[in-house]
Amino acid sequence: MSAEGLLRGLSRGRKAVIAVSTCCLVALALILAFGSGGGSSQASSAQPFARKFTLPALGHPGVVSLSQYAGRPVIVNFFASFCGPCKKETPLLGSFYRARHGQVAVIGVDVNDGAAAALRFVRAARASYPIGADTTAATATGYGVVAIPQTFFLDAAHRIVKRVFGAVTPADLAAGLARMR
Repeated sequence: MSAEGLLRGLSRGRKAVIAVSTCCLVALALILAFGSGGGSSQASSAQPFARKFTLPALGHPGVVSLSQYAGRPVIVNFFASFCGPCKKETPLLGSFYRARHGQVAVIGVDVNDGAAAALRFVRAARASYPIGADTTAATATGYGVVAIPQTFFLDAAHRIVKRVFGAVTPADLAAGLARMR
């Protein structure tokens, strides 16, 4: 009997359990493959390099590119205006960026969002760091982002030294900054 035939005979509740279980297994596989970001290791050549990207700048002409920050540590944050946790996180990142301007670069990547909504959101959150528009989610997919927000801390060689699933906290920012050095 085919998988489709097996599913046809199941109740809606059992199908939901199977779907949730499958999602949990996929999430576990991603965490095992990419790490939770909670480890305490220092940067090493064994850590993966961040994928390079160039995106249209949100709200003005030009582009936002990881290569613009060669030789500098960078925080890359994937978010969207419709994301609940992003509504708490983005103002925090904005104030962190303003307080540490020059010490560390922050790049926002707005994922699969409408330009008008994204602009309203980042202006309200006072996010003055560069933001690229990832309208097709290709950059997010390249980083293995399946849910937002997610934040990557890159050292000066652009190796991923920490990854945070969900909204970053002040403690995450402090720990990530320490690992970027």
